[in-house]
Amino acid sequence: MAEKRDYYEVLGVSKTASADEIKSAYRKLAMKWHPDRNPDNPEAKTKFQEASEAYEVLSNPEKRQRYDQFGHQGVNFGPGGFDFGRDFSHFQDVDLGDILGAFFGGGGGGFGDFFGGGHRHRADPNGPQPGDDMTMELEIDFDEAVFGSERTLNLTLPDQCPDCNGTGAARGSARKTCPTCGGHGQVISGGGFFQVRQTCPRCGGAGTVVEKPCPTCRGAGQVKKPRQLTLRIPKGIDSGARLRLSGKGGGGLRGGPPGDLYVVLRVRPSEIFEREDNDLYVNVPVSPVTAALGGSVDIPTPDGIANVKIAAGTPNGKMLRLRGKGVADLRGGSPGDLVARIVFEVPQRLTGKQRSALEDLEKSLDPSNFPEAQTFAARLKTFYAHKDKLSK
Repeated sequence: MAEKRDYYEVLGVSKTASADEIKSAYRKLAMKWHPDRNPDNPEAKTKFQEASEAYEVLSNPEKRQRYDQFGHQGVNFGPGGFDFGRDFSHFQDVDLGDILGAFFGGGGGGFGDFFGGGHRHRADPNGPQPGDDMTMELEIDFDEAVFGSERTLNLTLPDQCPDCNGTGAARGSARKTCPTCGGHGQVISGGGFFQVRQTCPRCGGAGTVVEKPCPTCRGAGQVKKPRQLTLRIPKGIDSGARLRLSGKGGGGLRGGPPGDLYVVLRVRPSEIFEREDNDLYVNVPVSPVTAALGGSVDIPTPDGIANVKIAAGTPNGKMLRLRGKGVADLRGGSPGDLVARIVFEVPQRLTGKQRSALEDLEKSLDPSNFPEAQTFAARLKTFYAHKDKLSK
């Protein structure tokens, strides 16, 4: 199964987008990809569902907080994936006009905002600018993911220049109007009916340029600074989960707030357990004699060793399920189970006395002591008899 795209990427908004910005972005995608508008495009339904799933999470403050903290694992929709029967079922049965009416307010009165009737202000490029969100990967042990842990991160991240306060201009100087775009931040090419507006290549859309660059940051407005951060890893986290450190990303410019730091976790495999969602699987070596006569076996769990009795005649590969002995649920639900596989271990380095005892045991056994082998032999006999019949 393909890895899910980041919900913010799906809607084309930033991590700091407001509720209105998220809703506006979804409006555009809903109108673009709604199946009623794309009857001959099978990809449209998939795109529409992907956008709807992203909108359901990001439009809900609680779900958005969990998603920002833990990624897709924090808002897992379960084995069946996203359930359109909960919040978006009406999108499957109505036409495009109903969607527009639901979003923009019936009668078409709200269409002006979408099609450009509303006036939008461009943010001041020389005002406070938020810092960039930063992403890093961190490899952790399997034990840390199961039990939780705390890590110290030593990083070097961009921060606002202390000498120019993020302006990029040396002390005693100031930014001046960009001579290329005249302070507009855009340049126009072409003429007549067809004109193209582009971001000014000189000032990058700011409308101003640095006349005398700050010697500390060389006009960038930012410098690299070492930081030591504490990351708390909650128990039950899994590989691919994302943790957010709010305000610990790149520093802002001109007094703007810092961005966030996202830590994507990669969990090293365990030498003991295999993990599937919140369930753990472990192979438990058992003597064939113990399995034949019955007895008790020690099964490792995250909480410690569990001594479990097995019945006489326990077959190789028998699964024993210990309820609630798996991994803690990240969202506060019930923990998973632990499943132990009984695996026969053939005795090695036998003494003469041990070998003689096994030989005596083998002589005392007959086919009735091996019902699985008898069943297998009967099936083979039927198979080859059918083969001979077909060959004639």
